[in-house]
Parts: sequence; C-alpha cells; structure tokens
Amino acid sequence: MPSLTLLTAFERIRMVDSYAYAAPLAQVEQDEVKARLGSLDAFRGLAMLLMVAEVMHLCRVARSFPDSPIWQLLCFHQSHKPWEGCSVHDMIQPAFSFMVGVALPFSISGRMKKGQSMGWVTVHAFWRALVLILLGIFLRSLHRGQTYYTFEDTLTQIGLGYGFLFVMSQWSKRAQWISLVVILIGYWGAFALYPTTEPDFNYEAVGVPNDWPHLMSGFKSHWNKNSNLAHAVDLWLLNLFPRESPFAYNGGGYQTLSFIPTLGTMIMGLLAGGILSTAQSWVAKLGWLLLIGAAFIGAGAALEMFGYCPLVKRIWTPSFALYSGGWCFVILALFYVVIDIAGLRFPAFPLIVIGMNSIAIYCMSWTIEGFIHEAVYRHFSDRWLSLLQEAYHPLANGVVIVLCFWLILYWMYRRHIFLRI
Repeated sequence: MPSLTLLTAFERIRMVDSYAYAAPLAQVEQDEVKARLGSLDAFRGLAMLLMVAEVMHLCRVARSFPDSPIWQLLCFHQSHKPWEGCSVHDMIQPAFSFMVGVALPFSISGRMKKGQSMGWVTVHAFWRALVLILLGIFLRSLHRGQTYYTFEDTLTQIGLGYGFLFVMSQWSKRAQWISLVVILIGYWGAFALYPTTEPDFNYEAVGVPNDWPHLMSGFKSHWNKNSNLAHAVDLWLLNLFPRESPFAYNGGGYQTLSFIPTLGTMIMGLLAGGILSTAQSWVAKLGWLLLIGAAFIGAGAALEMFGYCPLVKRIWTPSFALYSGGWCFVILALFYVVIDIAGLRFPAFPLIVIGMNSIAIYCMSWTIEGFIHEAVYRHFSDRWLSLLQEAYHPLANGVVIVLCFWLILYWMYRRHIFLRI
C-alpha cells in the first residue's frame, strides 16, 4: 500500500479504501475498513462542519432580524457563551476531543493487525502528540511577526494530553474510570483552593471590565475570568517563551491548563470506544452509552445548579467536562444506532466525507478560507448576491465557502487521500 510521509511532519497521507469505492488493498487493510464504524466518522464530521459553519455568520444575519426568535436562536448556538453556560458551538471542541478517545482503541488494534509492535505504536503515539502541539502553534502563528507560543488551540490541547491518553488506553477499564475521577476532582480542588480576588481587584488589568455582567460571586468566583489558577499558571508559563510583548491575559479567558480536563473528556471517549469495541450486543452497547451519557449530563448540570462548580467551556471546568461529555455519549449512541445498526449510511455520507479528513478541513479553515472567500466574491458576487436581500449576503457567502471545502474533501475521498498524523 503506497504512502507518502511529509518531511514537514504535519501529516502522513495514506491511501486507504472508503465505504463506496473499492481498491486493491492488503487483506488487513480491507478488514480495517470493513470494521470501521461510520458513526465515528459522521460524528467527527458533524463537529467539524459546525466549526467551519462559522463562516455563515448567522449572528450578522440575526442582527438584521432582531425580532426573529429563530435567527436569535441560531445566533445563540453559533456563538460561544461569554463565560458560564453552554451552547451548541461550545460543544464542538469537546466532541472533537471525545472522538479522539473513541477512535484510539480502533487505531491501536488496526496498527497491531498490520504487524506493528507495541513499542513502535507507542513511539508513534508520542510522535503524534508532539505533531499536534506543533501544528496548533503553527496555525495560531499565521499572520504574526514571529512564532506565537500559545497552547489553548484545539489541536495543541489534544496533543498535550494524547500521550497520557495512550498510556491509559493500556490500563484496565477500572483504572481508566479512576483516572477520570481523579483528574476531575483534582482539577476542581486546585481551583477551589486557589485564593479568590480581593474586593477591589482591578479586572480591567486582565482584560475584563469591572462591571462585566458575567463575573461570578461567592464560591463560584474561584472560576472567574482571568483571575483563576489557570490564568496564574499562564502568566508564568507563556512568558518563558519569546513573545512580541509580555503575556498579560488571554482575551477570551482560554488557558493552557484546560488540557487536563480535556484529557478527562478524551478518557470519556476512550471509555465509549471500549464499549463499542467489545463483543456485546448492539443493544447492550447502546444502553451503556445512553446510561453513562445521561449520568454525566445530570452530574454536570447538578454541579452547576447547586453552585459547586460553574459550567464554563473556556476553562473547561469539571462540570463542563461532565455535561459536554455526557452529550457526546448520547449523540454517539444515536449515530451508532442509525448508521452502524440501521445501516443508514447514505444520509450521513456528507458528514462521513468530512469526518474521514477532519485534520484536513481544520487546517483548511485556518489557511484557505480567506482565499476562497475573496475568489468567490471577486468572480461571482455581483451575479448572484444581488438576487438576495442584503442581510443574507454573509450567509450565502458562507454556504459557498463550506461547499467548496466539502468538494475539496470529496475530491480527496474519491482518490482515497486521507490526512493522518
């Protein structure tokens, strides 16, 4: 089976078979493709589609229709919550991280079937972790004067935890559950023990208006924006690297230490992947996924409701990890029963095309989105945008960009080109 290794170390392009197009493959690779769960690719594809759909600018359209509850709802769910709470947009990164854990047991099994030793698989896992970290930094450094050392990017966050996740994948299920509990409770305890700010603390010095309506009081204030444990760690850590100017705060409140609870989310995915890879009946698998998902959703919501831990995506609080992870279990269960059990792959085909090249579309969103937007606007905008009300122009442009992304991925899919790290 031919392969091409990029010496730049970002990806390895492998030629593999797909669901609809057969090609001469080694028997082991044929078995791998047949055993591949469409639900994994479709769920991953949904997460990536929601991510690139930002180019549709639903909130810009919603501003033109302030009295429309539908547009206001669409805007709400295409925006990150300012701090406490959760929207559909807040679920994108947890879903992607969760699916990393789900796919890991299948990835290890596939490599072992190809004759790779566990030692080599281990080396590859840590190499993958390093490449993810570097790729995240590379993408965040685009259009900057020098390397922008930051570790809150989705790929970097996954990379920071991936080596630990691989090690845990060799542990028993009981040990994996214990590690999840230890991570979430330990992370919660570290924040809870870190001192809160003084009453006269100047939030504006850390990029937060003093009258910001999302500042929390009481016990929850341990998790306030840019005045928490993770912010203090970044003030030390990020200033160890060369920077254009000293790091003072992250405007969005995102922090490096979030990779720890993100690891918790990946462990949840690892547990879900373990369920799907067992020899249990599909009914049992479905039941476990739904049961665990409901329990996690309830636990995360209860921690928020009773004030023990606010539900904040930007610093990935343990309550958010549980709540978002629970929904990932439920959504995966629905995809599993519809696609892999009922066999309805055709309706999910557009998502599968995206999901099988998730790294590719993530990089495309950072690198060629502007090029496509300018090209479409330059050559076609006067011809067809005039047919639409001006308020819908951002949406129409965004739809075309997403369609172009998908057509590129479909071209790669037809030629069996899939980017892998």
